[in-house]
Amino acid sequence: MSTPHTTARARVRKAVVPAAGLGTRFLPATKATPKEMLPVVDKPAIQYVVEEAAAAGLDDVLMVTGRHKRAIEDHFDHAFELEQALAAKGDTVRLDAVRDPARLADIHHIRQGDPLGLGHAVLCARQHVGDQPFAVLLGDDLIDPRETLLSRMLDVRDRYAGSVVALMEVPPEQVHLYGCAAVAPSGEGEDDVVRVTGLVEKPDRAHAPSRYAVIGRYVLDPAVFDVLDRTAPGRGGEIQLTDALARLAATGTVHGVIFSGRRYDTGDKADYLRTVVRLACERPDLGPEFIGWLKTFVAGLERGEPWREGRKAA
Repeated sequence: MSTPHTTARARVRKAVVPAAGLGTRFLPATKATPKEMLPVVDKPAIQYVVEEAAAAGLDDVLMVTGRHKRAIEDHFDHAFELEQALAAKGDTVRLDAVRDPARLADIHHIRQGDPLGLGHAVLCARQHVGDQPFAVLLGDDLIDPRETLLSRMLDVRDRYAGSVVALMEVPPEQVHLYGCAAVAPSGEGEDDVVRVTGLVEKPDRAHAPSRYAVIGRYVLDPAVFDVLDRTAPGRGGEIQLTDALARLAATGTVHGVIFSGRRYDTGDKADYLRTVVRLACERPDLGPEFIGWLKTFVAGLERGEPWREGRKAA
């Protein structure tokens, strides 16, 4: 049975956002543009992630980037010429939108260098993080701003110490796409909190320990660095964070928060399109007009005239 820790814990202030991937699933769009900078309505995907971290009180964010990722650094920096031009026009709405990314948190950047996997990207943050617990947020997973998943994970970390992963139940045919967790009750009567007893990276359906998939949110104890340092390359020849967490889980120091809220996977083309549509529909400045067009467009599809109907509603 897991026992909650009652001693004072260091407040988690730092977040690490791995952003060094090549974005091969979105080629050719990502040939010269980082996949993290692909727009979701009118903000790049990675801005939603940093906003989530800031909303949970994480005011120190380290971006782990790679070559050809300079656009990420520029986005979270000040653009003086653009800001001056907007200020001269009196366009305060766009001026605030341009300034907001740089004001979200104290943002740092480091290059991963060799693309050796998520575990290696996390290991690159060791010097910046030091001996403090920290969060890791993957840019492909967007959590709806109305959800409080990260804050809940921080609460669980405060209660149990160790590391905390976000888990989501997925259909059996999708377990091979994720790291999957073997779980046991936490023993404290919290329905959304479990003890993680094992982890397997992208298992086939027959050998998955459960349908609980690890999604892209972690709150990690600094002990993970020593484990990662000793972790050999695994699946795909990369250093897998899942493998390191599996070793920590064997010591009883990993818990999971089961999440069933609104999550958007922008790492898949079809899900990326669905994400843009959903978020656009919910925007008060875009939703009413866009929903009206969408209804007309779908009606046109059903009649076999999508172009004509779409043109009428545009």
